[in-house]
Amino acid sequence: MPNQHTLLLFNLLPVGSNISTWWNFGSMLLTCSALQIMTGFFLAIHYTANINLAFSSIIHITRDVPYGWIMQNTHAIGASMFFICIYIHIARGLYYGSYLNKNVWLSGVTLLAILMATAFFGYVLPWGQMSFWAATVITNLLTAVPYIGTTLTTWLWGGFSINDPTLTRFFALHFILPFIIVSLSSIHIMLLHTEGSSNPLGTNSDIDKIPFHPYHSYKDTLMLTLMLTTMFII
Repeated sequence: MPNQHTLLLFNLLPVGSNISTWWNFGSMLLTCSALQIMTGFFLAIHYTANINLAFSSIIHITRDVPYGWIMQNTHAIGASMFFICIYIHIARGLYYGSYLNKNVWLSGVTLLAILMATAFFGYVLPWGQMSFWAATVITNLLTAVPYIGTTLTTWLWGGFSINDPTLTRFFALHFILPFIIVSLSSIHIMLLHTEGSSNPLGTNSDIDKIPFHPYHSYKDTLMLTLMLTTMFII
């Protein structure tokens, strides 16, 4: 009985008929985000934020932790899938003129910047040779910030060079930023629904609406199934 009420709710939800498959990537991004947070939580339980033990803890997760290799691979491949989806999402926005809806676009740009920072912090966590190089080169970019650049870099490093405090800070930031992304995503979605998507002129499109279910719900389900299948095949 509750399922019937849920379906009725979706059936009564009006959606513009111009919302094509290109609009599916928003829901796919939310799925990627949930998957990353879940797998990341289980990886964080076994990870050690220490420059002498970080790489060994990754090997320990892969070899010794039950299903750790699945968690590690899903988290890594999921991150790649996240960026594939977000680049298609941005490309669709550019093609259909979504940038004219300034509030939604600016919140999306902010989300992208935070997402790239989160991915960078995660890339450094295994503390391999490339991790050390990336941490050194990318964080040095902060010195270009006028007046406070050097202070920011020193704070992020936890000293005057890349060392153990740097990795601890990166782990803490990598853990907290996804929750900030989820919060900003909620704002992004709320701003989106004030004017509607693919509606840069802000005109009233009530005369051309179709029910969310089954037209859009099946489309969402199909795209999510394809994405998850591709992830697990890889």
